[in-house]
Amino acid sequence: MYPLYGFGYYMDWTYILVLIGAVLSIGASMKVNSTFNKYAKVRSMSGMTGAQAAAKILNQAGIYDVRIEHISGNLTDHYDPKSKVLRLSDATYASPSVAAVGVAAHECGHALQHNDGYGPLKLRSALVPAANIGSRLGIPIVILGVVLSYNYTLIQIGIWVFAIAVLFQLITLPVEFNASGRALAILEGQGILGTTEVGQCKKVLSAAALTYVAAAAASILQLLRLVLLFGGRNDRD
Repeated sequence: MYPLYGFGYYMDWTYILVLIGAVLSIGASMKVNSTFNKYAKVRSMSGMTGAQAAAKILNQAGIYDVRIEHISGNLTDHYDPKSKVLRLSDATYASPSVAAVGVAAHECGHALQHNDGYGPLKLRSALVPAANIGSRLGIPIVILGVVLSYNYTLIQIGIWVFAIAVLFQLITLPVEFNASGRALAILEGQGILGTTEVGQCKKVLSAAALTYVAAAAASILQLLRLVLLFGGRNDRD
C-alpha cells in the first residue's frame, strides 16, 4: 500500500471505510431513538405496560420459567438465555406505550427462540466468549504486530480474531429479524395491539434492526480495512 501525502502529513485512504461505518452507526442510532421517542408517546389501546405484555406473551406460549425484571437505562432491554431472565428498561417496563409493548414483545421473541431451540440463537450464544475476545483484542493484536516491526504472523492472528467478532454480528442479524417477526405476529394474533398499532410497532422494531445492520456493516468495513492494509506482505518485504 502506498501512503498518500498532502498538506504535510500522512493520509490513509482506508480511513474512509471507518468513517462510513461511523456515519452508518450514528445514523441508525439517531433513527431508532427518534422513532422510539415518537411512539413512546402513543398509548396502546389495551393499556398494557411492557412488563404486562411480556408476561401475557410468555404465559400464552407456556413459558413459565422466565423471570421479568426491571433494569435501569434507556433501551437496555435484553433477554438473558443463561439466567432465563427478560430485563426491561425504564422506558419499557412500566410504560403502556406502543413502543414499550413492541420492545417487550421483541425480547419475548428471543425467549421463544430459546424455548424452541432456534439454531441461529444457539450458534450466537456459543460464539459469545470468542466474540468478546475478538472485539476486545483483535485490533490491539494487529497494532502490537505493527509495533513489533510489522510482525505479520501476529497481525494475521489479530485479523482472524477480529473476524470472529464480525461473524458474531452477522449471525445476530437473522436472530434479531426473527425475534421481531415473532413479536409482530404475536401482538396482532393475541390482540395486544390493534392493526394500526402493529404498523406503528413495526416501525419501531425496523428502526431498532437498523442498529444491528449498521453495526455489522461498520465491523465488515473495519475488517476490510485491516485486510487491505495487512492482508498480504506489502512493499516492506
